Amino acid sequence: MTSQPSTPVTMVKPIVEIDGDEMARVMMHSIRENLVRWHVALDLLSFDLSVTNRDATQDAVTREAIDALLSAKVAVKCATITADRAKAREFGLRHLLPSPNATIRRRLGGVDFREPILAEGIVPLVRGWDQPIVIARHAHADQYLAQDLRVEEAGTASLVFQPATGGPTVVREIATFPSSGGVLLGMYNYIESIESFAKSCFEMALSRRMPVYLSTKSTVLQSYDGAFVEAFERVFAAGYHAAFAEAGLRYEHRLIDDVVAYSVRSRGGFIWACKNYDGDVQSDFVAQGFGSPGMMRAALVSSREGAMLFEAPHGTIPRHFRRHQRGLPTSSNPVASIFAWSGALRERGKQDGSEALRGVADAMEQATLDTIAAGTVTGDLAAIRNESDWATTDDFIAAVAQRVRGLLSARTQDPISSGSTT
Repeated sequence: MTSQPSTPVTMVKPIVEIDGDEMARVMMHSIRENLVRWHVALDLLSFDLSVTNRDATQDAVTREAIDALLSAKVAVKCATITADRAKAREFGLRHLLPSPNATIRRRLGGVDFREPILAEGIVPLVRGWDQPIVIARHAHADQYLAQDLRVEEAGTASLVFQPATGGPTVVREIATFPSSGGVLLGMYNYIESIESFAKSCFEMALSRRMPVYLSTKSTVLQSYDGAFVEAFERVFAAGYHAAFAEAGLRYEHRLIDDVVAYSVRSRGGFIWACKNYDGDVQSDFVAQGFGSPGMMRAALVSSREGAMLFEAPHGTIPRHFRRHQRGLPTSSNPVASIFAWSGALRERGKQDGSEALRGVADAMEQATLDTIAAGTVTGDLAAIRNESDWATTDDFIAAVAQRVRGLLSARTQDPISSGSTT
């Protein structure tokens, strides 16, 4: 690579860099060093959330990273491992710690928006999809903060609520278990959090000019899912009905099985508001339907805290990492990681009033799409195109980096399009 440009874009405030594990970590580092740092004088607050370091610090590093994000307001995050007992043995861990993603979402609240990255030459597996489907995942509670219990004997289980005002205790019997036992699950959510979720979905819809569909199973969970339906209707009627009508947009609640069926036969082009677990599942369905989990952008938006976290919404890719450790070529798709970096740079530039920083983010994304359109693709995308030739991860990042330099050089030479570097 050629020498550093004489005037890299400077940053007013830092970005929090949250490191992770395995091949995802390798890609994030390569993008930072070979693509981003070449154009930006990075100011980073870095935290190592690898599974071994979280174990060594008893997860204190996760709490420190969250505090830094709440201060800096912008973060880029790498995929991390949440260890089960098998992983604990593999890595020699002393603790079984909770998911760092769950810890971050619990502290920030907000909505996890996930959207496919559409590229010329990559035909979705669901052939009718020609517009993105944005998954809006309510990033709070439900199964992820639930208490579950396995019982080994006969007995009775009840749901108990004690009002803080000292009013009468509410007791509802759940089940009478036989001597063979069974399992219990208790989960919750807050009306305040659901209303914030609704506001974020409606704001995103107006900015993207997309309709919103909330999916639940309110016919079964009439109180629990019904609370989501009621909160969305209340927020929509109070603050968004007129704006949606003026923009020619619509909001609807539908049962989740109906939205799943509709999504497959649709062209896309809508925001799908999901409860926490539903959003986890449906974002993977949408990612694969559009081609690859490596072709998704993701942002955790906390309207309550005014913070945004950008990440690649795929795993750590352990199989490719084992090849990398043996010195063998790998073809992990780095597109989602590139867009995580560009998303963080764009938001930092937006908050700090730096058009130059936003310009770098735009160039990174355009260069990535141009690289794919020109036929340089990783193995997952080559399989979609029924091609046998694919680029390694390093070669793909190098090709993108070269195009970014070309795009930014052209903009710098054009006095109309060039911007400030501060």
